[in-house]
Amino acid sequence: MNTKKKLGVWLLAVLMLFPEIARAITIQEEEELSREFMAAVNESYEIIHDSIISDYVTRIGDKILAVMPPQPFPYHFHVIKEYTYNAFAGPGGQVFINSGLFEAMESEEEIAGIIAHEISHVACRHVSERIARSKKIGLATLAGVAAGVLMGATGSGAAASATMVGSMAAAQTASLAYSREDETQADQRGLDYLTKAGYSPKGILAALTKIRSRQWYGKEQIPTYMMTHPAVEDRITFIGSWIEANSSIIRQLPHYAPDPFDWTHARLLAMFGPEDDTLKFYKSQIAKTPDKALVHYGYGLILTRTGNRNAAMEQFRAALTKRAFDPILLIELGRTYFLDGRYTEALRVLHGALDISPDETEGLFYAGRCFIELEKFEEASRCLESLLRSTPDYPDAMFYLGKAYGSLGRTADACYQLGRYYLIRGEYKNAVVQLEKAMESTTDPQKKTEIEILLKDAKQRFTSKIHESETRKQRQR
Repeated sequence: MNTKKKLGVWLLAVLMLFPEIARAITIQEEEELSREFMAAVNESYEIIHDSIISDYVTRIGDKILAVMPPQPFPYHFHVIKEYTYNAFAGPGGQVFINSGLFEAMESEEEIAGIIAHEISHVACRHVSERIARSKKIGLATLAGVAAGVLMGATGSGAAASATMVGSMAAAQTASLAYSREDETQADQRGLDYLTKAGYSPKGILAALTKIRSRQWYGKEQIPTYMMTHPAVEDRITFIGSWIEANSSIIRQLPHYAPDPFDWTHARLLAMFGPEDDTLKFYKSQIAKTPDKALVHYGYGLILTRTGNRNAAMEQFRAALTKRAFDPILLIELGRTYFLDGRYTEALRVLHGALDISPDETEGLFYAGRCFIELEKFEEASRCLESLLRSTPDYPDAMFYLGKAYGSLGRTADACYQLGRYYLIRGEYKNAVVQLEKAMESTTDPQKKTEIEILLKDAKQRFTSKIHESETRKQRQR
């Protein structure tokens, strides 16, 4: 990953914490900033576009949002493939949790606690308030904070953390105090939202305790979360006191079944965790608990990921003997057949899963890809169109639907989907090329309007990217 691109994203993130902008922003401006922010994140980070993982996080977020007052914009929840402990709220309802922090959690209530806190930052408009008020930190300090966060996130050790801590120490004390006030307000709101949504606040307390436990060797080991969310000790004390004062309410809250969390957590670890460590973990687990379907599932996923597909199929079949007709297990077996080039067998298994659960995103995606490989492009189009109706922001589905349309001679539709794909991926030159072809080929007035909006956005981003590149070259001379 390009370090300069990452620095740009972290500058945006830190700008929200310690901005140098002296005016308030409107809801519309925050939504515009949100689009810019997401473009930068998509260009430089790997957002996990796994429907099972993203849908799980979104369901938790939506459950919390359901007990809140009406919000000025829709919220979106993302998991980023980063092993550091962090979660943060971006402008316009964008909420992120790093895969490393998710993997460290042990229950849905812990995840819900983290998400409720980030939602509260957005609902309190802390992002826009910081943009409006924080005039006291100079650009040099801002750059130092950004570099420290960046270096810490990429594991460069004590020097990175020293940069970060030094920069923060140089900042005005008032700015840090404001951040602590924001944290307190977000905790107060978050605890209220959590309990109304049926989640015990003991989850956020457990999560913060885990984050604090990462600070093993002093300041040089401070987790990123503790830099972007200060006063963790104060927060633990406050939340503990709140739980004691509201014990009668907490006792009445429901207990969450562990299955949804356990299976999502196993998937995240097996598909996106450190490869060697994960393989060792599941090898040991399968020896200890050979009768658990969840362990066979996780082991199968990591075996598929490392290319041992025959062994992976055995694990998924073993899991199916414990949980017959489970669509998730069937889809993983079908996906492994697909990766092994056994498209007809894959389709047989995937159809079985879709008969049980017709809207399973991954099932539709791999069925569509099987049909493309078998040159059945009409069938492929139907699968991928169905997927994008329920999950409109699935980039890879756009790409393969574009391929299917292209093979059917539907040039305008093909270029439109490919243009959307490249725009989301931050490949703006390719996006412009495809969208211009789509504009030339379509005769639908409504579609032309949609393409014009996307094309304008792609051209602006492409021009901005060229300008940034030229600026960097001039500075290096």
